[in-house]
Amino acid sequence: MDPQLLSILGIFLGLAALITLALRGWSIILIAPIAAMIVLTFSQVDMLKGLNDTYMKGFSSFAMKFFFLFLLGTIFGKVMEDSGAARKIADFLLTLTGKSNPLHVSMAIVTVCGLLGYGGVSIFVILFVVVPIARPLFKEIDLSWHLFPGIYFFGVATFVMSMVPGTPQIQNIIPTKYLGTTATAAPALGLIASVFVITANYLLLGWMIKRSKRQGEGYEGTDPAASKAASTHASGDRALPNIRLAFMPSVALLILLNVVKVDIVWALLGGIGAGMVLLHRHLPDKLKTLTGGATNCALPVINTCADVGFGAVVGSVVGFKSISNMLLSIPGTPLISLSLATQLLCGITGSASGGLGIAMELFAKQFLSLGLNPEVIHRIASLATAGLDVMPHNGAVITALAVVGLTHKQAYKPIFMLAVVTPMLTNVLAWSCPCNSGHADTVRLMTPHYA
Repeated sequence: MDPQLLSILGIFLGLAALITLALRGWSIILIAPIAAMIVLTFSQVDMLKGLNDTYMKGFSSFAMKFFFLFLLGTIFGKVMEDSGAARKIADFLLTLTGKSNPLHVSMAIVTVCGLLGYGGVSIFVILFVVVPIARPLFKEIDLSWHLFPGIYFFGVATFVMSMVPGTPQIQNIIPTKYLGTTATAAPALGLIASVFVITANYLLLGWMIKRSKRQGEGYEGTDPAASKAASTHASGDRALPNIRLAFMPSVALLILLNVVKVDIVWALLGGIGAGMVLLHRHLPDKLKTLTGGATNCALPVINTCADVGFGAVVGSVVGFKSISNMLLSIPGTPLISLSLATQLLCGITGSASGGLGIAMELFAKQFLSLGLNPEVIHRIASLATAGLDVMPHNGAVITALAVVGLTHKQAYKPIFMLAVVTPMLTNVLAWSCPCNSGHADTVRLMTPHYA
């Protein structure tokens, strides 16, 4: 068989192994090297050389660039969680929306997730904040618990992750390290994408809720962990900070990042400092909060580095070079190629940050050399992380389903519809927009700084 075809076959078999083993509960830390070995074998690359050099180079390169971002991000999230600030923000928003209309309640949960995400809280922390709030709400309005994971990923893995200008989520920060841009890159394009995906998901979610009600589905019998969760939630009630103090650490972070325009590391440090000072009465064991946040960063960092290591192996073999050439030769604006390549890498790795990191390593200089505006490159690449990243083998999907007590069979369809299908349509809208043709006169419409 032709070496290139054999290598391409190895890439797809490695990806199949990655997805299959992830669905069976294997850790990505273990299965990423196994999948990399499959790719290396079919590409006829020396196994030890590929693992020790290519895999570990990708692994360590990502850690070197983003370790402190993960570390400070999880510490900030822990400060918001332990102080009760995140919970207070969530409760406050729910009082504004009311609890009578199932769609309004669902969108309130989306708003809570989005606001916490825009405030710099990690998606894993948001999950643990929102679940105990959502369960009694779903029970009160008699809404199927199977819909919750889709609502959660709508809130954390679409607009706030990569579309809204200025979001401190890592998927919006990674391109800044390669392109010299800021978190507010191409704001018009980001806002258009945000409005589109929120509107589309609002309509889709309304249809899904009505369909669920017509089929006689309610909360009863759809949440296997309901009784345990109720007792846990009741025993966890405690005094929360007032709403102004609850918002202040996130406000400090966003001002430092988007107004003062300091590096994200300094912005996170400022947010942590503001939280420790302003919320000190609600942090009885500050050292435990700091060390707990630091410890929490270990698994996400290693998981993502393992993903990037596998992606680096894929990116080094002849089969991927053939796939890349095919993507880069697609007629039309090169932004289509960039979007598709980033989406493919996010799908292969099952990680938005991992896939984006690989895409920037492989393609950033190439697209800059074409004379494209770095801000538009930033936004298109960041937008492309929403969609195929939330595949069944994605670590956040596996974690979320485990936390809410559901299986892929019970709850993945809403996730797929709200966090894969509509973001991919949003990507098509973004790179097919006439103002994104890549030419100087049209790209200027999206951002004032044409390079």
